[in-house]
Amino acid sequence: MPSIISKHPGQRTKDRNMVFALVDCNNFYASCERVFDPKLIGRPVVVLSNNDGCVIARSAEAKAIGIGMGTPLFKCMALIRKHRVAIFSSNYALYGDMSHRVMTILNLLEPEVEVYSIDEAFIRLPASRPGRLEAYGQTLRETIRSRTGLPVSIGFGTTKTLAKLANRQAKKTPTGVCDLTAISDLPTFLATIPVDNIWGIGRRLAAKLRLRGITTARDLSQTDDSFLRRLLTVTGLRTATELRGIPCLEMELVLTRNQTIVTSRSFGHPVTTLTELTEAVATYVTMAAEKLRRQHLLAACLQIFITTNPFAEHQPYHAGNRLIRLTAPTDHTGELIKAAIRCLPELFQPGCSYKKAGIMLSDLTDRSCRQTSLFTTPPNARLMPALDQINRRLGQNTIQYGVAGLDKEWRNRRLHQSPSYTTRWSDLPRAMA
Repeated sequence: MPSIISKHPGQRTKDRNMVFALVDCNNFYASCERVFDPKLIGRPVVVLSNNDGCVIARSAEAKAIGIGMGTPLFKCMALIRKHRVAIFSSNYALYGDMSHRVMTILNLLEPEVEVYSIDEAFIRLPASRPGRLEAYGQTLRETIRSRTGLPVSIGFGTTKTLAKLANRQAKKTPTGVCDLTAISDLPTFLATIPVDNIWGIGRRLAAKLRLRGITTARDLSQTDDSFLRRLLTVTGLRTATELRGIPCLEMELVLTRNQTIVTSRSFGHPVTTLTELTEAVATYVTMAAEKLRRQHLLAACLQIFITTNPFAEHQPYHAGNRLIRLTAPTDHTGELIKAAIRCLPELFQPGCSYKKAGIMLSDLTDRSCRQTSLFTTPPNARLMPALDQINRRLGQNTIQYGVAGLDKEWRNRRLHQSPSYTTRWSDLPRAMA
């Protein structure tokens, strides 16, 4: 009988009467834009990457007219003009907040929720009679839509892999819900699923399987275990076992701590001066330090890297990086900025046009385990929490270090960005009487 992890870390129970649900927000980035601009409903919508370079998200209508994922914007401008496609720069503050709202609703309704990505979450809940899960899925969909405006699809299965397949099927149904536990002939359903549509089976593994005559999910589920272990290692064997309805993938109810925190961006225009480069690095350090404090962590190492455009003509390529070990682990923005910009003059080469910079914080430890030093005075412990609280209430960068600059003309291009409707007071939607 399969073991399934319980709510309490370290405690295991054996229970077959449990099912998994995968809740997935439909076309998440595009749907977030539509929540605050209903005129976009039914119209093709695309969301662009940093610097408005490539398409990273599409509505169903944009997919239908042939706009591909990752396509450079300039290559699909003809389609965009022909079909009046709405274009948006990525607005991660909005998307992150809307994701948090969805996950909060799920955690209020169910005790065991695993946030899998920004727009997906697994739920583990008791099994029910056929038809009950379908009705519950409809209720859950309506609850999320009424409280956030976002459409979701929900798939139920006896394992996480089957729940993932059910969710894929749910997106094709008018109800938006698919319950594989109610299907009497599961192998027949699995025979309709191409092997490359299985969670965890990528393009290269799928090609390897097809060479051996394994083309569908049913084929994979019925393949000999010892052969799968040799071909796909234990990970592939787990996937096949899950397709048979036996849970192997446990719920990850406790968030794993980050090993590193990285913040990097491409510039909106080539950076040629040390002043602009210093502003960018200080800004990225500030962002990383905020993430560090949100996770109650301290960093003992900081790495900085800068690079020119490797594809640019008529200029030499240059990339520089430096690893700095701090005197003591810290989450203080000022100390991290000071350490980062101290080595910038050595990395910077006059005459180079820099395209990108970034920083990485590593050797992370829990803040409760802070190791103090006899020879240094620790910074004011109340300053950073006060700064974070002000910026949360009044908007990002309401208070910031002067070295990070004010105009930030080097920032990446976001010519089509929507307002931060839920995270900035000045951008709150207005109801006209």
